[in-house]
Amino acid sequence: MINLLEKSKAVLFNFLGKSETLSDEELLNDIDTTRFVVLDTETTGFDYTNDRILCIGAIVLQNNTIPIHDSFEVFIQQEHYDKATAKIHGILKEYIIDRPTELEALQQFLAFLGDSIIIAHHTIFDITMINNALERNGLPKLTNKTLDTAVLYKKTLLVSHLLERKDNYSLDELADKFDISQKDRHTAMGDAYITAIAFLKILNKLRNKKGLTLKQLFK
Repeated sequence: MINLLEKSKAVLFNFLGKSETLSDEELLNDIDTTRFVVLDTETTGFDYTNDRILCIGAIVLQNNTIPIHDSFEVFIQQEHYDKATAKIHGILKEYIIDRPTELEALQQFLAFLGDSIIIAHHTIFDITMINNALERNGLPKLTNKTLDTAVLYKKTLLVSHLLERKDNYSLDELADKFDISQKDRHTAMGDAYITAIAFLKILNKLRNKKGLTLKQLFK
Protein backbone atom coordinates (compact mmCIF):
# COMPACT_ATOMS: atom_id res chain seq x y z
CA MET A 1 0.00 0.00 0.00
CA ILE A 2 2.82 2.40 0.88
CA ASN A 3 4.54 1.73 -2.45
CA LEU A 4 1.29 2.41 -4.28
CA LEU A 5 0.89 5.76 -2.56
CA GLU A 6 4.50 6.71 -3.31
CA LYS A 7 3.94 5.86 -6.97
CA SER A 8 0.75 7.92 -7.05
CA LYS A 9 2.59 10.98 -5.73
CA ALA A 10 5.41 10.37 -8.18
CA VAL A 11 3.02 10.31 -11.14
CA LEU A 12 1.50 13.60 -10.03
CA PHE A 13 4.97 15.07 -9.53
CA ASN A 14 6.24 14.01 -12.96
CA PHE A 15 3.14 15.42 -14.65
CA LEU A 16 2.84 18.71 -12.79
CA GLY A 17 6.01 19.39 -10.78
CA LYS A 18 7.40 22.79 -11.69
CA SER A 19 8.53 25.71 -9.52
CA GLU A 20 7.44 29.29 -10.06
CA THR A 21 9.93 31.83 -11.35
CA LEU A 22 11.46 34.28 -8.87
CA SER A 23 11.92 37.97 -9.59
CA ASP A 24 15.45 39.26 -10.21
CA GLU A 25 15.40 41.02 -6.84
CA GLU A 26 14.41 37.89 -4.95
CA LEU A 27 17.07 35.84 -6.70
CA LEU A 28 19.73 38.08 -5.14
CA ASN A 29 18.72 36.99 -1.63
CA ASP A 30 21.23 34.95 0.33
CA ILE A 31 20.27 31.29 0.82
CA ASP A 32 21.23 31.22 4.49
CA THR A 33 19.21 34.28 5.48
CA THR A 34 16.16 33.28 3.42
CA ARG A 35 13.25 31.95 5.46
CA PHE A 36 12.15 28.59 4.10
CA VAL A 37 9.11 26.70 5.37
CA VAL A 38 9.38 22.94 4.89
CA LEU A 39 5.96 21.32 4.86
CA ASP A 40 4.13 18.06 4.42
CA THR A 41 0.46 17.13 4.41
CA GLU A 42 -1.23 13.90 5.41
CA THR A 43 -4.41 13.35 3.41
CA THR A 44 -7.28 10.91 3.05
CA GLY A 45 -6.00 10.01 -0.42
CA PHE A 46 -4.72 11.41 -3.71
CA ASP A 47 -7.91 12.63 -5.35
CA TYR A 48 -7.60 16.41 -5.52
CA THR A 49 -11.38 16.87 -5.73
CA ASN A 50 -12.75 14.41 -3.20
CA ASP A 51 -9.94 13.82 -0.70
CA ARG A 52 -9.12 16.13 2.19
CA ILE A 53 -6.14 17.19 4.27
CA LEU A 54 -5.95 15.47 7.66
CA CYS A 55 -2.90 17.26 8.97
CA ILE A 56 -0.40 19.96 7.97
CA GLY A 57 3.09 19.88 9.45
CA ALA A 58 5.64 22.61 8.79
CA ILE A 59 8.99 23.75 10.16
CA VAL A 60 11.17 26.78 9.51
CA LEU A 61 14.62 26.42 7.97
CA GLN A 62 16.87 29.49 8.13
CA ASN A 63 20.57 30.23 8.59
CA ASN A 64 21.30 26.58 7.85
CA THR A 65 19.47 25.49 10.99
CA ILE A 66 16.09 24.01 11.93
CA PRO A 67 14.73 25.74 15.06
CA ILE A 68 12.40 23.03 16.35
CA HIS A 69 10.46 25.55 18.47
CA ASP A 70 9.49 27.40 15.28
CA SER A 71 7.13 24.79 13.89
CA PHE A 72 3.49 24.32 12.99
CA GLU A 73 1.21 21.30 13.22
CA VAL A 74 -2.56 21.17 12.90
CA PHE A 75 -5.03 18.28 12.70
CA ILE A 76 -8.22 19.19 10.86
CA GLN A 77 -11.85 18.23 11.51
CA GLN A 78 -12.95 15.51 9.09
CA GLU A 79 -16.17 14.62 7.38
CA HIS A 80 -14.51 12.52 4.68
CA TYR A 81 -12.40 9.61 5.92
CA ASP A 82 -10.61 6.64 4.35
CA LYS A 83 -9.75 3.65 6.56
CA ALA A 84 -7.29 2.32 3.96
CA THR A 85 -4.97 5.33 4.09
CA ALA A 86 -5.31 5.49 7.88
CA LYS A 87 -3.12 2.37 7.99
CA ILE A 88 -0.29 4.52 6.61
CA HIS A 89 -0.60 7.90 8.33
CA GLY A 90 -2.10 6.49 11.54
CA ILE A 91 -4.52 9.38 12.03
CA LEU A 92 -7.77 7.98 13.38
CA LYS A 93 -11.02 9.86 12.88
CA GLU A 94 -11.35 10.65 16.58
CA TYR A 95 -7.58 10.71 17.22
CA ILE A 96 -7.69 14.30 18.47
CA ILE A 97 -11.03 15.56 19.76
CA ASP A 98 -10.42 19.31 19.67
CA ARG A 99 -9.59 19.97 16.04
CA PRO A 100 -10.16 23.25 14.13
CA THR A 101 -12.30 23.46 11.04
CA GLU A 102 -10.58 23.43 7.67
CA LEU A 103 -10.97 27.22 7.40
CA GLU A 104 -9.52 27.82 10.87
CA ALA A 105 -6.61 25.47 10.18
CA LEU A 106 -5.82 27.19 6.87
CA GLN A 107 -5.88 30.63 8.49
CA GLN A 108 -3.43 29.42 11.16
CA PHE A 109 -1.18 27.91 8.52
CA LEU A 110 -1.15 31.06 6.36
CA ALA A 111 -0.16 33.16 9.38
CA PHE A 112 2.77 30.81 10.05
CA LEU A 113 3.82 30.59 6.40
CA GLY A 114 3.89 34.28 5.53
CA ASP A 115 5.85 34.96 2.34
CA SER A 116 8.44 32.23 2.94
CA ILE A 117 9.72 29.96 0.19
CA ILE A 118 8.04 26.56 0.46
CA ILE A 119 10.05 23.35 0.39
CA ALA A 120 8.45 19.91 0.13
CA HIS A 121 9.05 16.52 -1.45
CA HIS A 122 6.82 16.27 -4.54
CA THR A 123 5.72 19.81 -3.77
CA ILE A 124 2.97 19.87 -6.37
CA PHE A 125 0.85 17.39 -4.43
CA ASP A 126 0.89 19.27 -1.13
CA ILE A 127 0.45 22.68 -2.78
CA THR A 128 -2.46 21.50 -4.92
CA MET A 129 -4.22 19.94 -1.91
CA ILE A 130 -3.74 23.14 0.09
CA ASN A 131 -4.84 25.36 -2.81
CA ASN A 132 -8.00 23.31 -3.33
CA ALA A 133 -8.77 23.65 0.38
CA LEU A 134 -8.17 27.41 0.19
CA GLU A 135 -10.50 27.69 -2.80
CA ARG A 136 -13.21 25.70 -1.00
CA ASN A 137 -13.06 28.21 1.84
CA GLY A 138 -13.10 31.33 -0.31
CA LEU A 139 -9.42 32.13 0.25
CA PRO A 140 -6.87 33.03 -2.45
CA LYS A 141 -4.39 30.38 -3.60
CA LEU A 142 -0.80 30.37 -2.43
CA THR A 143 1.60 32.61 -4.31
CA ASN A 144 4.74 31.54 -2.42
CA LYS A 145 7.70 30.32 -4.45
CA THR A 146 8.38 26.60 -4.13
CA LEU A 147 11.31 24.19 -4.20
CA ASP A 148 11.07 20.42 -4.51
CA THR A 149 13.66 18.13 -2.91
CA ALA A 150 12.80 15.47 -5.51
CA VAL A 151 14.04 17.88 -8.20
CA LEU A 152 16.96 19.31 -6.22
CA TYR A 153 18.35 15.89 -5.34
CA LYS A 154 18.88 15.07 -9.02
CA LYS A 155 21.13 18.14 -9.30
CA THR A 156 23.59 16.44 -6.93
CA LEU A 157 24.00 13.34 -9.11
CA LEU A 158 26.85 12.77 -11.52
CA VAL A 159 25.97 12.93 -15.19
CA SER A 160 27.33 9.76 -16.75
CA HIS A 161 26.07 7.15 -19.20
CA LEU A 162 27.59 4.58 -16.83
CA LEU A 163 25.26 5.52 -13.99
CA GLU A 164 21.52 4.93 -14.04
CA ARG A 165 19.47 7.97 -13.09
CA LYS A 166 15.82 7.57 -12.16
CA ASP A 167 13.12 10.00 -13.20
CA ASN A 168 11.96 10.26 -9.62
CA TYR A 169 13.33 9.59 -6.14
CA SER A 170 11.04 8.96 -3.16
CA LEU A 171 11.49 10.52 0.27
CA ASP A 172 12.38 7.05 1.56
CA GLU A 173 15.24 6.87 -0.95
CA LEU A 174 16.56 10.28 0.07
CA ALA A 175 16.38 9.28 3.73
CA ASP A 176 18.35 6.11 2.97
CA LYS A 177 20.96 7.90 0.85
CA PHE A 178 21.51 10.63 3.46
CA ASP A 179 21.22 8.28 6.46
CA ILE A 180 18.24 10.17 7.93
CA SER A 181 16.14 8.47 10.60
CA GLN A 182 12.66 7.47 9.40
CA LYS A 183 11.25 7.02 12.89
CA ASP A 184 8.29 9.34 12.29
CA ARG A 185 7.85 8.61 8.58
CA HIS A 186 4.31 9.10 7.23
CA THR A 187 3.43 11.77 9.78
CA ALA A 188 3.24 15.37 8.56
CA MET A 189 5.81 16.67 11.05
CA GLY A 190 8.04 13.63 10.63
CA ASP A 191 8.11 13.92 6.85
CA ALA A 192 8.64 17.68 7.03
CA TYR A 193 11.66 17.10 9.28
CA ILE A 194 13.10 14.41 6.98
CA THR A 195 12.61 16.74 4.01
CA ALA A 196 14.32 19.61 5.84
CA ILE A 197 17.37 17.47 6.69
CA ALA A 198 17.49 16.19 3.10
CA PHE A 199 17.37 19.78 1.82
CA LEU A 200 20.35 20.75 4.00
CA LYS A 201 22.28 17.70 2.77
CA ILE A 202 21.47 18.62 -0.82
CA LEU A 203 22.67 22.19 -0.23
CA ASN A 204 25.98 20.90 1.13
CA LYS A 205 26.49 18.70 -1.91
CA LEU A 206 25.66 21.52 -4.33
CA ARG A 207 27.95 23.91 -2.48
CA ASN A 208 30.81 21.42 -2.78
CA LYS A 209 30.35 21.26 -6.54
CA LYS A 210 30.31 25.02 -7.13
CA GLY A 211 29.30 28.31 -5.61
CA LEU A 212 25.61 28.19 -4.85
CA THR A 213 23.05 30.96 -5.09
CA LEU A 214 19.31 31.06 -4.56
CA LYS A 215 18.97 31.66 -8.28
CA GLN A 216 20.72 28.35 -9.06
CA LEU A 217 18.26 26.42 -6.89
CA PHE A 218 15.43 27.53 -9.17
CA LYS A 219 17.16 26.69 -12.45
